[in-house]
Amino acid sequence: MRQRNPANFLAAALTLCLACASARAQQSTYELDDAGDWVRTRTPDPDADEGRIAEARRLLAAGDTKAARAIVTNWLSQNQRSDSPWLAEAYLLRGDVLTASGDEYKALYDYEMVINSFPGSAAFASAVERELDIGTRYLHGLKRKVFGLRIDSGKTIGVELLMRVQERLPGSAIAERAALELADYFYRERELEMAAEMYGIFLTNYPQSQHRRKAMLRRIYANLGRFKGPEYDGTGLIEARALIEDFRAAYPADAEDGGITEALLARIDESAAAERLAAARWYLARGDGVSARMSLKRLARRHPHTVAASRAVAALEHYGWLEPADLESGAGGLPYYDDEPTQPAHAEEGDLP
Repeated sequence: MRQRNPANFLAAALTLCLACASARAQQSTYELDDAGDWVRTRTPDPDADEGRIAEARRLLAAGDTKAARAIVTNWLSQNQRSDSPWLAEAYLLRGDVLTASGDEYKALYDYEMVINSFPGSAAFASAVERELDIGTRYLHGLKRKVFGLRIDSGKTIGVELLMRVQERLPGSAIAERAALELADYFYRERELEMAAEMYGIFLTNYPQSQHRRKAMLRRIYANLGRFKGPEYDGTGLIEARALIEDFRAAYPADAEDGGITEALLARIDESAAAERLAAARWYLARGDGVSARMSLKRLARRHPHTVAASRAVAALEHYGWLEPADLESGAGGLPYYDDEPTQPAHAEEGDLP
């Protein structure tokens, strides 16, 4: 199948948007006559501001970006310090012309002019949406032009643009799309801590979104992916387990299809237990028996059915830390300690039997 050219696709999309916006610009007015036919009742004066903007838009829709740019740039040079009601529309139009010409980075200056100088105009939301489209393209691999060549990564700019969109139109469908695009970008780039945080923000801000199921799953997998091994911090595992319970409650029928099964919970339990066992080794290696004993007892209490729990009980017995009360109730009944010592971020091998 032939691959679609992104530049041609964007130009076609802009053409459609401009066609839909023609009523706002009032290029021509049509009314139904008695026979039920559309009759033109008004045509803008081609020498007036409205007519010149309308002509530039017509040229853009026809694909003549050079002529459209010349008209709108000339108009802006004459009117940029005026109070013309067409200024916001003109800056937006020139941004669209630049984007259609492949100069989307230059177009951002005109879109920013609309956003910062004309926040109450009808063009404001359109300019924000244009920046969302450009930012999304950068995050999907479009490179920024430098000296006419696309050689510079636009990802940093893309992230910034999508963050601005959410600030400028909070709660809107445009901001929802920006939040999800940004979270997906972090997920693709394996920036899993940022991805988990962004999906969390998305779920908080858009609890009724049709993309809620996807965001919940991605947030679970992002937290699981953050766990690098028992020698590292296992906070992500704890959060992932809580998120899994939430997902199973919200989407019980989808949990199995999404791989959210008891087997996954068991693997999480084993990983979390292994991380606590590594922490106990770290304390033992430094001669901190009190902290090691508390870590081992908490491990055995919280993860009683894991291999690490069996080793923890064996270690407690080896060092004489297993008390009669512990033996009566078994590993699962070991006392709970609220004052557990701070767990090290990087554990090392210690002295465990």
